[in-house]
Amino acid sequence: MNTHESFVGIDISKDWLDIAWLSGQALRVEHSVAAIAGLIERLLEQPPTLIVMEATGGLETSLASALAARGLAVAVVNPRQVRDYAKACGRLAKTDRVDALILAAFASAIRPQVRPLPDEETRALSDLLARRRQLIDMRVQEKLRLERASAVQRDSLKEHIAWLDERIARIDTELTHALRTSQAWREKDDLLQAIPGVGKVTRATLLALLPELGNLNGKEIAALAGVAPFNRDSGKHQGERIVWGGRSQVRRVLYMAAVSAARCNPVIRDFYQRLRSQGKPAKVALTACMRKLLVIMNSMLKHRTPWNPPVDLQHSC
Repeated sequence: MNTHESFVGIDISKDWLDIAWLSGQALRVEHSVAAIAGLIERLLEQPPTLIVMEATGGLETSLASALAARGLAVAVVNPRQVRDYAKACGRLAKTDRVDALILAAFASAIRPQVRPLPDEETRALSDLLARRRQLIDMRVQEKLRLERASAVQRDSLKEHIAWLDERIARIDTELTHALRTSQAWREKDDLLQAIPGVGKVTRATLLALLPELGNLNGKEIAALAGVAPFNRDSGKHQGERIVWGGRSQVRRVLYMAAVSAARCNPVIRDFYQRLRSQGKPAKVALTACMRKLLVIMNSMLKHRTPWNPPVDLQHSC
């Protein structure tokens, strides 16, 4: 490590921020707007090479955005990666201060890539999608309860399901409005909209939760989404290739899009049928379709090219 470099880890909780430098210095401040402003001024006196924090269900968003807005290099990382690193180093103790120190060491050793943070519009779209998922989950639970509900419970359950239907429909309208009124998203949404099997929720989820789409190559975007196969070989043993990691919500909408595209998208349907005829299990073939669909979308956005399958496939649906 260069002697002029410095690395900072920040452990985030609802009430406190624990900050640690690789040198061993540490402090705790309140998780408040005023305290974050003071922390930023302190960090700017000697800007660190890299600041690392874990993704904590949204608690990190305001802090990471404030740091990045002042020109500080910030990386938000997957907590599992940090825990795996700590275990590999034999650091099994877990306190807020220890976690911050481990994050600083992780920053120095791994140097995770600093990616642009979502802007305000993208965060708002992401929040809408998160709320939509919550409402759908609630509706699923209520419908399950309705199946075995007593006569006394049925009216209440039906009223709540109707209310959830209305709220989900309203959020769908807001999603459409957001995609239509944002100059940054409209062009991308128009390109993706032409792909058979790629619906409104899929497009909104990709634009909000996979902003790198169109800026990476095919292998990189597949790995980032968690649909790239990884080897599991050791010595003479060749294990099955599996996909893992990545962004679960992106994988979820890609799966639904692949299921739809395997029926009505001629390119994906032919690809799926060819894999099945080669003896590939349905789940493996669908995962390959997810990856192919994602790579196609990535290429379309990267080169600003429209959906244009071969002529002999365009009318085969």
